[in-house]
Amino acid sequence: MSHLHSRHRLNLFIERDHAKRLDELAAKKGVSKSSIVAAALASWLSPDAADQREAAMAKRLDRLSRQFEKLERDQNIQIETLALFVRYYLTVSTPLPEAHQEAAKAQGKARFEQFIEQLGRHLLRGRSLVREVYEEIQPDTQRLDETAALAEAQERAQEAAA
Repeated sequence: MSHLHSRHRLNLFIERDHAKRLDELAAKKGVSKSSIVAAALASWLSPDAADQREAAMAKRLDRLSRQFEKLERDQNIQIETLALFVRYYLTVSTPLPEAHQEAAKAQGKARFEQFIEQLGRHLLRGRSLVREVYEEIQPDTQRLDETAALAEAQERAQEAAA
């Protein structure tokens, strides 16, 4: 046997759970446990293994950064929308006379309860309210679907590029 093909025997201690998973993987792949451990060690000791791990980590971090930026953008839109609504509401709402305030509170309570019920139903359906309102205003759903498909394709392309 040549020197290049000789092997060195090691006695290792590993966690019981790792041993079980190693047994399962060897049986599933139809290879020896030694070959799995040797491949894992070769990968770990490879000079470019650290670069590969770093590249994979950078890719994940980039994807998380893009997702965070989308969340931040959506949150800013929500804040601005709410602020605009509150400003509009406060601008156009007229004060009620004292005699009508109790009835207005009761009506407000009933409307709020109805709002919460509608919100719950809407969230269970899982559809976008913005899309529903847009469809009511502009029922050209084919154009909307094409735009949504284009936006999704662009997002996938951006994620693939990163």
